[in-house]
Amino acid sequence: MNALITGASMGIGYNLALKLAKLNYNLFLTYHTHETEIKKLKTTIERKYKVKCIIAKLDLKDEKSILEVIEKYKKEYKNLDLLVNNASISNDNLFLDKTKEEFMNVLEVNIVGTFLLTKYLVPLMQDNSIIINMSSTDGIDTYSIYNLDYAISKAGIIQLTKSMSLIFPNIKTIAIAPNWINTESTMEMNQDYLKQELKRIGQEKLINVDTVTDKIISIINNKNIKSGEVIKIYE
Repeated sequence: MNALITGASMGIGYNLALKLAKLNYNLFLTYHTHETEIKKLKTTIERKYKVKCIIAKLDLKDEKSILEVIEKYKKEYKNLDLLVNNASISNDNLFLDKTKEEFMNVLEVNIVGTFLLTKYLVPLMQDNSIIINMSSTDGIDTYSIYNLDYAISKAGIIQLTKSMSLIFPNIKTIAIAPNWINTESTMEMNQDYLKQELKRIGQEKLINVDTVTDKIISIINNKNIKSGEVIKIYE
């Protein structure tokens, strides 16, 4: 079994890579920053689980970069069983302060980049292959005054998922929509703001990364989950 995970150098992608390696998946992991961390992850996976692990730098804003990653993938693997579109960015600031460049940057990475990468990888996927798209409850009902562009991109991921379930009926396409997660990026943000947001949306505590990745593993193994579903994770 072969799996590609974007944004695998930290957080959800990093944790999920380890769990899939344990399940004997061969991996293709992309990153944009944190090269040292993903190289260590590759070494750990290959030594501990004895599976193949390829890493590649990817800029989801750049179609040329996406195509280069696709070609590298094709040289290493003939098909793709699992695609996890995990990578995304945010740029939290007020509506009137957002520039066009900032707004488009978030949309290009989170939704356009996800669309393009998936478009070029779908021909490598067989019947019963799976696509997991990482959305957020911000794309549904926990949006804030600071994250208009991020929320729009995550709502777009949900619609992309639903549309793809119709376009490619033999590929199971699922969207995951969690609340705030205990990741490195969350812990690096202003903690007073984070506490205010958790209180505002009624989230008592941060979701553990393991909770999210365990849910992804369960989705992969659960044949009763239908393509096009949006799986919310609140805690």
